[in-house]
Amino acid sequence: MVIVLVGTVTAITIYDLFQRKHAILRNFPVIGHLRYGLEAIGPELRQYIVTDNDDERPFTRDQRRWVYSTAKEENPYFGFGTDNQFEIPDYLIIRHSTFPRRPVEHHDGHHLLPCVKVLGEWRNRAQAFRPSSVVNVSAMSFGSLSGAAIEALNRGCAQAGALHNTGEGGVSVHHRAGHGDLVWQIGTGYFGCRTSDGSFDLEKFGVTAELDQIKAIEIKLSQGAKPGLGGVLPGAKVTAEIAEARGVTRGKTVVSPNSHDTFSDVAGLIDWVEELAAVSGKPVGIKSAIGDTGFWNALADEMAATDRGPDFITVDGGEGGTGAAPLVFSDHVALPFRLAFAEVYRRFAARGLHEKVVFVGSGKLGFPAEALAAMNLGADLINVGREAMLAVGCIQAQHCHTGHCPTGVATQNRWLSRGLDPTDKGVRAANYLDALRGDLLKLSWACGVAHPGLAPATAIDLLETPDTTVNLLERYGYDPSWRVATPDQMTAIEALMSHP
Repeated sequence: MVIVLVGTVTAITIYDLFQRKHAILRNFPVIGHLRYGLEAIGPELRQYIVTDNDDERPFTRDQRRWVYSTAKEENPYFGFGTDNQFEIPDYLIIRHSTFPRRPVEHHDGHHLLPCVKVLGEWRNRAQAFRPSSVVNVSAMSFGSLSGAAIEALNRGCAQAGALHNTGEGGVSVHHRAGHGDLVWQIGTGYFGCRTSDGSFDLEKFGVTAELDQIKAIEIKLSQGAKPGLGGVLPGAKVTAEIAEARGVTRGKTVVSPNSHDTFSDVAGLIDWVEELAAVSGKPVGIKSAIGDTGFWNALADEMAATDRGPDFITVDGGEGGTGAAPLVFSDHVALPFRLAFAEVYRRFAARGLHEKVVFVGSGKLGFPAEALAAMNLGADLINVGREAMLAVGCIQAQHCHTGHCPTGVATQNRWLSRGLDPTDKGVRAANYLDALRGDLLKLSWACGVAHPGLAPATAIDLLETPDTTVNLLERYGYDPSWRVATPDQMTAIEALMSHP
């Protein structure tokens, strides 16, 4: 009996170490099976002992289950009806049409969902393009995530036809490994385009910007989870690969300032945007959490007066994720997404600029209803971060800041990251991105339109009381005419959606 037991355990250990489907089992053979056993009986345990399906944060069990099942191409449906409490204030209600639109079948098995607008069209950028997916992967740097996780996300983006934002840590070999299209984010550390003293180097920028994989440039002003903060990467974490990607010295502590030194006002920012666009020929945008609204008034005024400025604006909600941040910044600094996005969009719409700029939303938008609401508010593209991490194996252990992520997603520990197979997880990332697009399409058809960006102004309500609702756009002070697609947009999108 002992020999049989030892043999069985040995066989399981060998299998776990060499299989590539489950990072936890590769990193924690045999005992890792306990996690899956507990997960299997989780609903029963939670129903009587722990929590319900909507109690956990930042992502509930229902939300995580939906991501996991779509990523693995398992059944993502839920039975017996909703267990949500409809009486909660601001609960989102989608007003479907009495006459839904008939679905369009896509014979390749993927859900075609291109952007309504052409990125870079307003300023006639040499390499303007229409993003082929409204759902894309948000900024997460190599260093914050493991090389294996970055490669998996890039492979997934390539398979799903989505854009992959590099994060501010530079363009690494892992970003290029999957051949997925990139948005190169440049932060205050100017990683990948910096001089030895940390200043911006235009020549280095030009060399990297020539990469075919890079389709657009994003200037990071701030992010939702820690706006107004710089960052410190201890020398012990600056590996050879990270040093190469960031253009810094291996083993030496790297400091990212809390502001840029290439500009200090709105006019300077616009000048830099135009310089980067002129050198690269590619669309250039900005990313920011929202605090001081005076900046957005000044930016919109300058853009309206000069016809110069960013091709796209990424608004990051205060509920967005991060690898590490002080609790007070994560909890209290920057506006939450809907309010933040509306503050920006209203200012541009009031000046007639909302059709010239591509708007990107991020901050817990990786689920169909929230994504549709963001697009109803004016987001042309949706960026997903932690939801994409869940798709490649994250279990919400919330150890990102410790370097001990058990699934190898948010760590530089080689033993832990070896458990994450980029090829297998890349497929899962692609499955999740495509499933989110698929549900957005289903919601569009339910609302009687071909594309979520064309959903009518009346499509979404929020509960005010158990007995009353308010229209989403009315709640945030919109003129409904701002959200009416132009005839050219309608014609272009109808053509694209009708002939996949």
